[in-house]
Amino acid sequence: MDQFDKLLANSQPAALSLFRFITGLLLFQYGVAKLFKFPAGTMFEKVELFSLIGLFTRIVAFILAGEMAFAYFIGHFPKGFFPLLNNGTGAILFCFACLYLSTAGGGPYSIDAMRKK
Repeated sequence: MDQFDKLLANSQPAALSLFRFITGLLLFQYGVAKLFKFPAGTMFEKVELFSLIGLFTRIVAFILAGEMAFAYFIGHFPKGFFPLLNNGTGAILFCFACLYLSTAGGGPYSIDAMRKK
């Protein structure tokens, strides 16, 4: 088991960058829907263009964590206590994923890491 733990621990920096990238892509789909109305859906018809802008992994992730918490308590929590029933699971997951990224940073495969070199 120690060998397996070492293998996973050695992969942690790359996994962090991959986690950041995938989380960003999943959030990006909402931005594309907001800006370009693609894919078409009623969810983004009344969203204002350029209402949310951010830069740099830690700062943006911290802001996004707050936005996801806000989204949960404004949009999901009033519908009921349980995330499974109020459809708030995604907002909670994004909130805590972004909170983690705000503390961990972008990882070795990020613009933030390239800027430090």
